[in-house]
Amino acid sequence: MNPDIIQQVRNNTPLIHHLTNQVVMNFSANGLLAFGGSPVMAKEMREVADMAKIADALVLNIGTIIENEVTAMIVAGKAANEKGIPIVLDPVGVAATSFRKDMIEKILQEVHPTVIKGNAGEIASLVETDIQMRGVDSVGEGNVDEIAEKASIKYDTAIVITGKTDVIYADQKLIYNQTGHPLLASITGSGCLLGSIVAACLTTSYPISEQLRSALSFYGLAAERAAEQPYVHGPGTFLPHFLDALSFAPKQLNGGPKNDI
Repeated sequence: MNPDIIQQVRNNTPLIHHLTNQVVMNFSANGLLAFGGSPVMAKEMREVADMAKIADALVLNIGTIIENEVTAMIVAGKAANEKGIPIVLDPVGVAATSFRKDMIEKILQEVHPTVIKGNAGEIASLVETDIQMRGVDSVGEGNVDEIAEKASIKYDTAIVITGKTDVIYADQKLIYNQTGHPLLASITGSGCLLGSIVAACLTTSYPISEQLRSALSFYGLAAERAAEQPYVHGPGTFLPHFLDALSFAPKQLNGGPKNDI
């Protein structure tokens, strides 16, 4: 992890425009604020282009997608591409239904994301590779390295595949992240918030591989730090400590002072 990336985010407080999952809006906003970014949640067609034009990055997340929101995502995505700001696309549950797959294909025909982030099943679906799914969750892994590289080539974008070991394909190389904690899988929206953190790190002046490695490493270390607190007994007590840990300096998460949070 490069601490300067985290510090640059906090110095600049980037505005991250979200067209995202209704279930996670509050959590994503609070988590991004804790990390040092500034969230805005705007999906009205009449303002999405204007909002994207004043933002520093854009998050497109199809977790609770309905068809008329796709057009707004495309309008916002085109405005972001025109401005040259980073876009994180999260194809939540794309392998679960033909509707979700159709909507993602429609977006990708018109918008060029900087990063596509998803679990193994979601990214595999984008490159026509079978991995066992249950609802919006992946329950199989397959050859994740191969899937990441294949998706990166197909869409000319960086790829993040989340799992027990996260796999990043960026700058024509594979990178692995093993930070994290199982409690992240027990709270709604942990993957969606990660997309917001990734978007914030993409606004910095470092190579994309370094930005992605730092975002995922920091996020996982924050989860580990929160889970080790003495008052954490499960997902309910983990959540507020995790939000606190997202505000910490990298040195506090990685070998630094271990004061309770």
